[in-house]
Amino acid sequence: MLEGLESVGMAGSGPAMLQVAALIRQVAPTDLSVLIMGESGTGKELVARAIHENSRRAAGPLITVNCGAIPEGIFESEIFGHERGSFTGAERQRKGMFELADGGTIFMDEIGEMPLFTQVKILRVLETGEFMRVGGQASVKVNVRVVAATNRDLALESTRGRFRQDLFFRLKAVAVLLPPLRERREDIPELARYFVARFCEANRLRRAEFEPAALDLLSAHYWQGNVRELKNLVESLVILAGGGPISAGLLRERLLEEGTSRHLPALRPPEEDRPQLSLEMLQQMFFFLQRELAEIKTLVREQIEAQRQVGEQINLAALSVAELERDHIREVLADHGGNRARAAHSLGISERTLYRKIRRHQL
Repeated sequence: MLEGLESVGMAGSGPAMLQVAALIRQVAPTDLSVLIMGESGTGKELVARAIHENSRRAAGPLITVNCGAIPEGIFESEIFGHERGSFTGAERQRKGMFELADGGTIFMDEIGEMPLFTQVKILRVLETGEFMRVGGQASVKVNVRVVAATNRDLALESTRGRFRQDLFFRLKAVAVLLPPLRERREDIPELARYFVARFCEANRLRRAEFEPAALDLLSAHYWQGNVRELKNLVESLVILAGGGPISAGLLRERLLEEGTSRHLPALRPPEEDRPQLSLEMLQQMFFFLQRELAEIKTLVREQIEAQRQVGEQINLAALSVAELERDHIREVLADHGGNRARAAHSLGISERTLYRKIRRHQL
């Protein structure tokens, strides 16, 4: 196993993981950009960390950017920073994530969620190492390695105009494909024991042992949530076993409960530990919400027009924009059998945005 790889949670000695380790060993010492592809929960961030920790940049920072979690209206400011007075509320100069990563690595997770207008600027940084802060006049030079990750098919996204083809080709010079856990079942017992050992050590608990039948049951499970699902399940089993062995019976009960209780309850952090939004960020988010509302209205108008063309009559006077949006989302979800990821893709919005709208409309 690659030095340092197991320490970041990439346990597994099956053929697939040995191949991943070998590729990391080859690419880590270079400054090449890397694109990590795989389903959610397969360990893409762990591979990025392993690349960084086995590179010449290991002493420098590793900055992680979740591209799907930053509102479009403030994305550029978060990534590149801004100058004082560049927009309302910008009372001081602020460094972006690329500047913070200078001398190290920036990991851009969910890069397929990045706004199109920002992608060309990321391409420029990859090619020249330079960018400008929002509202700036002078270029900022940085020495940063870019590692990106996605669970989308960027080749397909680029043909549909949702991801820049030139950026895709630039990123995929070195591609690491992480197989889903169900395609490397030989690693499951090793991963389960690894997570038990790490969890018990971190929480000063007596190390739990798996009964052979329990390991067989783990290996046979589908693992839609991949390694992340396995880790969460194993940690809950350690608690439920109460210091005793983890039996097949206990595991079977836990798997049956997953439909309504996938994880143990999360503790709510104290008020003082919760992240505080600055006035500057709130102002930017407000502008983003205005833009999002305009996009929703456009989407609704297009849907109404399409329905008119097939002879379906809609009483616009009796429907609000919210009702139209709700009905449209319900219809798209039904068309995709309730699969939220596919529905979000069809709607042209992120899964995060779709989840928020589903909660809002109580779908």
